[in-house]
Amino acid sequence: MGVCMKQNKIQIGSHKRIALVAHDNKKRDLLEWARFNKDLLGEHELYATGTTGTLLINELGLPIVKLKSGPLGGDQQIGAKIAEGLIDFVIFFWDPLEPHPHDTDVKALLRIAVVWNIPVACNRSSADFMISSSLMSSAYERLLPDYEGVISL
Repeated sequence: MGVCMKQNKIQIGSHKRIALVAHDNKKRDLLEWARFNKDLLGEHELYATGTTGTLLINELGLPIVKLKSGPLGGDQQIGAKIAEGLIDFVIFFWDPLEPHPHDTDVKALLRIAVVWNIPVACNRSSADFMISSSLMSSAYERLLPDYEGVISL
């Protein structure tokens, strides 16, 4: 039997904080997608891991907060920012067919996004749906689970 948990409401403004991540085999897809959506992305605050961030900065010419490379802690940095309430959603073009030395970090990032009810797009189609949503340019009230007293360490 599950625990009934309170939920808090967090207001996310029309200016979103977006994390952009891509595995090596998906970087080209993310660059093409970001180029197509450059104007819309330019209206928001962007974060990216290592090489992906460098490629996006060079390709788009937009300001991007560049974190460490995924295998060197970048995925964990994004997860920490989610837990701190500093990321509103994640676009992570990941490659499910290739083993990655930091698979545990990827799993932890996706887990923390779900824990804090952060929208995640893991491929181009889901990113298209997310970014074209009317919620993209408007405020949104995100339900945030209240874990106080529910999780024992």
